[in-house]
Order: sequence, then C-alpha cells, then structure tokens
Amino acid sequence: MIRFLRYIALVLILAMTSCNDVKQSSSLTNILDSGILKIGTTYGLTTYYNGPTGPVGFEYELAEGFADYLGVKLEVFPYYNLNELFPQLKNSHIDLIAAGIVVSPERFNSFRFGPGYQRVTEKLVFKQGDVWPRKIEDINGELIVVAGSSHNESLRKLQQSHANLKWQETDEKDMEELMEMVLEDKLDYTVADSNILALMRRRFPELAIGFSVSDEHDIAWAVNKQKDDSLLAAMIEYFGIIQSNGTFAALEDKYFGHVRQFNYVDTREFIKSAKSVLPTYQPWFKQYSRDLDWRLLAAMSYQESHWRPKAKSVTGVRGMMMLTLATAKELGIASRLDPEQSIKGGSEYLAKILKRIPDRITSPDRLWFALAAYNIGFGHLEDARVLTQRQGASPDMWVDVKIRLLQLRQKKYYKTTKYGYARGNEAVAYVDNIRRYYDTLVWLDEQQPHMLEQAPDTLTPVEAIPEDIESTEVALN
Repeated sequence: MIRFLRYIALVLILAMTSCNDVKQSSSLTNILDSGILKIGTTYGLTTYYNGPTGPVGFEYELAEGFADYLGVKLEVFPYYNLNELFPQLKNSHIDLIAAGIVVSPERFNSFRFGPGYQRVTEKLVFKQGDVWPRKIEDINGELIVVAGSSHNESLRKLQQSHANLKWQETDEKDMEELMEMVLEDKLDYTVADSNILALMRRRFPELAIGFSVSDEHDIAWAVNKQKDDSLLAAMIEYFGIIQSNGTFAALEDKYFGHVRQFNYVDTREFIKSAKSVLPTYQPWFKQYSRDLDWRLLAAMSYQESHWRPKAKSVTGVRGMMMLTLATAKELGIASRLDPEQSIKGGSEYLAKILKRIPDRITSPDRLWFALAAYNIGFGHLEDARVLTQRQGASPDMWVDVKIRLLQLRQKKYYKTTKYGYARGNEAVAYVDNIRRYYDTLVWLDEQQPHMLEQAPDTLTPVEAIPEDIESTEVALN
C-alpha cells in the first residue's frame, strides 16, 4: 500500500511538472525508467565513507531514503574534492549532489537547490593556546581553505572591505585534514562549517573558534539548473514526508544530536584517560561486553565513574559501573569496588534492560532507551514514553522520548505519570555524553589502536577491598 501511494504521488508530480514540454522526458522519468538514482557526494565524516558494515554517512542515509521513496536503486559517485563534483552535475553525469553543501549566492546562480535541511555558519579555526583572532584584522599567518568551497566565496566578500585579507585554496586537502594541519602547527588558520567542526572537536578538543566568517546558511541538495522541475518536486515531497514523520529528526540526532554541546576540559581529559587509564581495564570490557561493542561499555563506565574503581555517589551507587547495592546482590556481585566484577555486573544489568525494551524499537534508539533506563530507571523511561504517545509523538523514537524525559521535572506532567518526578534532564545528558565518549573511543581505536592496547597481566584487581571501607576517591555527583 505504501509503495502504491508513493507511485501515485510520483505520477502526480510528473503530471504537474511535464505539461510544459511533452516531447522531452523529464529528469524524474529518466530516473524511474532506469531504476537508478545517481548521486554525487564527497568523502567525509558526515557525507559518505565505507564503515565496518558498509557505506555510512548522514548524506548517504538521506540519499538512500530518497532512492527508497522513488522505488529505485541508489548509485553513489564519491569524489575527493568539490571542484571535481560540480562539473559532473552540470554535465548530467549525476542526478543530484548530496554532499552537505552550503547554498551560497554563487552556487544559487549556478544550480537549483532543494529544501534547506540544516543551518550552519562558517568558522575561522585556530589552535587552542595560540593568539585568539577575534576579528579579520587579527589574522596574522597562513590561511588555507578547501578549493571550490563556499568558504572562498565568504572570504572574497569579506575582502571587499578588508583588502589585506589573503588566503590560499587547496584541492589536495579536505576540511578535516586542514583542521588537523592547524593542530600540527603546519597551518595557522582554516575555515570549517560549524556542524563538521562540532564533530571534529570530539576528537581534537584543541580546535578553537576565532569568529564567524559568514552568517547562517542553508545546507541543501543541488540539481541541474537546465533540467525540468520534476526531480526537484519529488525532492521537496520527500523532505516534507521525512520532516513530518520524524525520520529526519531521528537521523540528524544520530549524527549530530550528541555533539551540540562542547566541553573543552572534559573532552581533553577523556582522551587523556583513554590513552593512560583505559588500557588497564580494556580486557574486561572486551570480555564482558556480550553482544555490545566493548567501546560502548567503556564509554558508559567513564560516564559513570571516570574509570575509577572506588568511585561513589551521594546516592550510594559505587564502583566502575556505579551499581546500587540491591542490583549488585541481584547479579551476584560480591564487591562493587572490584573493577572486573563491576564491569561484569554493569554489562549484565544493561543486557537485562535491553531485553525489556520492546522488540519493535530498532537500533540505535533501542540502545539509547536502555542507557537512559540504566540511569533513571525503567519505570521513569516508560513514563516518558507514555507522555510521548499522549502528545502525539512516537514512543519508539529516542529523538521524541528525550523531550518528554525533560518533562518529568515539571509537575503538570509528572503528576500524571505512574512513577512521578524524575531528573529526566540528567538521563538525556547521560546518553548524550556516552554517545560522545563512544564516538571518540571508536576513532581512537581505529586511528591509534596501539594506544588502547595493554597486556592483561598489567591488570590490578582490588578484590581485597571490602564494601564497608570508605573510598578516598572524590565522590561523583
């Protein structure tokens, strides 16, 4: 039925857009007849790359959804730089560009764009500790940006009132590589889009923001300006659907929802601890992670205790995984202060929660729900899901439920729930923090695996510490 309704919608789109020229096949008709949607993109952190299980990326998943909406196969043509990509669209070698590109005035004159689906600003990036450039006049060094990017256009606009502004363009480096050059003191400045910078700062907290080079711009897909409106009309319809049914919000949350807040000190300390402390406990995280990624369990433990075996909170939870005494007894954990037992118990407890999450809830939302329940309790999570359903949103989508978790602090909402008041904001922050730590651990493990490896015989169990001995560690609230 859904496929049939989509077919009817596409027929109507074709009917409305082809009446001006019946002789020439429309751009949408060509795609439907061939059964293939050809999209051009660039390799990058949020656009497209090959992950352990296949192609991934925010733009890739959006395009995959569009191909499914059209009922055709997706064919991806990734390029290494924008100067190679744009001619492919002009020459009709691809149907559209889905590469997180900014809708700048110059590009608007050359291409047609679909609905804006994100808003970004362009930031001048420098290295933390160097002199802070607060305005254009403070730029004193080498500035390089990606060739063909909207950053060049923004800088040319600024140059009109600041004649001394100079910069270079490169086709050999992408935005991420230029930021790494800044960190390595091989470059003084570069310009980056705010969404990409937010992700990069989870890996490189020393990336600092000088000032905004541009006002906010839309990010959108581009189509050939010489073609008819049929593909553009289908694109508008598609984005309208995924905006209204929550699909887009869930996808954006998956890639960007956990990096909207940045804490320089916390990020720096986490990376330091991942290299110096985590190797001691890594074998146990691997041993007891069950079906989960051990790096997620490790990220969870850092959020709970900063990998301190004797950590405790004012509420009485203790150890690496911050287990309550009742939970520890239920799981057969003799000492919460023993790191191996705590990791084992925390993993088992999370697995039990996961089994309680309804099967219809898919990944990764299923995992975010379980993490929230680990923090706030399964009952309060269910209260938030009930509130979500009452308010007409999806109780099976984390992006909707986390809004209602925040409502558990407000009397007009929690007085209608079974379990009452709860600090739902802490559960939301808890999940976001774990997601950030996990992303950083994945990157460290993939890029610098030797830093997260240490022989098991270096482990130092503390089984002799009884439960009733007070920890000398700083308590975690």
